[in-house]
Amino acid sequence: MTQLSRKMLHFNIKKAMLWRIAALRQYLRSFWNHFLACWIGKSVRYRHLQRRVINSSSPPPGVIGSGFSSKITGSPSPDFDKDSSDLVSLKITLFGDRQVGKTSFLEKYVGRETEHKKISAVTGINQMDKILSVKGARISYSIWDVRGDNSSHDHIPVACKDSAAMLFMFDLTSRCTLNSVIRWYKEARKWNQTAILVMVGTKFDEFIQLPIDLQWTIANEARTYAKALNATLFFSSATYNINVNKIFKFITAELFNLPWTLERNLTIGEPIIDF
Repeated sequence: MTQLSRKMLHFNIKKAMLWRIAALRQYLRSFWNHFLACWIGKSVRYRHLQRRVINSSSPPPGVIGSGFSSKITGSPSPDFDKDSSDLVSLKITLFGDRQVGKTSFLEKYVGRETEHKKISAVTGINQMDKILSVKGARISYSIWDVRGDNSSHDHIPVACKDSAAMLFMFDLTSRCTLNSVIRWYKEARKWNQTAILVMVGTKFDEFIQLPIDLQWTIANEARTYAKALNATLFFSSATYNINVNKIFKFITAELFNLPWTLERNLTIGEPIIDF
């Protein structure tokens, strides 16, 4: 073996050792964040992300081509002063810890037009309204956002009353918010046994910056939770409007038995839809 060959061999061995050490450090860091999050009971990032500069006019990596065409068409109804006797009212309730993005999610769907929303005077609850025309009918959505602080628990009974659908929301980059879904579910089911259940993972645009093996772990945990709740699972992003409208179309189609087929998507790196 020539001297050059020996040097190349040593270089390759050293390179392989450094790569394995780096991989081991990454694994230990991820394990520590998982352990620390559940031990202290606070929201801890799966990994401290280096913020990328993402062009807000284009979708983040992994979501190009994730749009869809639907047989359900919905648009805000301009006749807000029209006789309300022809309105079909639907109440939808959102649950989840603080900072999971419920308000951003809701504002992305409702829009910022003042005639489409109103804030509830009840402490601990945000309420926004939106009227849509769907297949010639007018549907009035009353969407209740239960704040995630301790004081909000007293308002769970009134938030659940007559709710047609309940959304349990969690931050895809915070494991503790996923664990809290079970607690929110148990509290809500005490007061409503008939609502359609949906689990929504928020901040998908940040989630896809995680290592692919960690995305796989989180996605499988979320799917396990959704199956336990017998809920449909969506990954979403309010920032890029990923699956926000689709979630409400799904709820509307389920409630009114409309001919719209939801496509399952279990591909890691894309916004998951599972049922």
